[in-house]
Amino acid sequence: MSILDVSHISKSFGNTEVLKDICFSLEESEVLSIIGSSGSGKTTLLRCLNFLETPDSGTITVKSNKIFDAEDLDYLTDANKRKNRLHFGLVFQSFNLFPQYTALENVTLAKELAAKREDNFKENKKAILESIKQEGLDLLAQMGLSDRKDNYPHQLSGGQCQRVAIARALALKPDILCFDEPTSALDPELTGEVLKVIKELAETKMTMIIVTHEMSFAKEVSDKVIFMDDGYVLESGTPDEVFNHPKEDRTIQFLSSFNK
Repeated sequence: MSILDVSHISKSFGNTEVLKDICFSLEESEVLSIIGSSGSGKTTLLRCLNFLETPDSGTITVKSNKIFDAEDLDYLTDANKRKNRLHFGLVFQSFNLFPQYTALENVTLAKELAAKREDNFKENKKAILESIKQEGLDLLAQMGLSDRKDNYPHQLSGGQCQRVAIARALALKPDILCFDEPTSALDPELTGEVLKVIKELAETKMTMIIVTHEMSFAKEVSDKVIFMDDGYVLESGTPDEVFNHPKEDRTIQFLSSFNK
């Protein structure tokens, strides 16, 4: 059964149609890579999934529960948007860490804020906060950053910042972890350490959607690949189908630029 079904999603900004009738599904534990040239709509698609943008049409279903329907926008209150976002974790290409907080605080902040809205928080405040802190420490250890828990973002390398961002996204235990070109702001050496972490997450059967320009990595780590062009899903399939046996001329043209 699909963990995610995206059906006929479209999105325009003014007169510019950025997403055009996007449809795809994702099974639990699968890794989906989305490739395509800049401006093809990849980031906008992730932003729609994470409710940072509202699609103009279509539906989004997670675990058989329809969480978005363009025909029923009255449902999409701020509270429901926050609830829907919990299905997805998003790792941005530019980290988006809070500079005034340590690595550990960046990881635990969102969960602490969520806990404070629960009815039992005041009665169990100490135990709840201690549990959240321990989970944050465990995630930083998983990212190889135990010794950096008290460092602020300006004291970390780009690769370390991105690993903190990954830990932060995992802290809320999302059903699907999304990456928006997670290595685009990194030099080649730091790119390797972040890709290693993502590969390790794939080996734990974490369901992921990765927007990336790292073609060899996408080919290695993915179960499915989508090629987007001019707002459309132009081609999709297994890595072997898309990378080794593409059917569309535009896909062949795009991939040839990475094989020179």
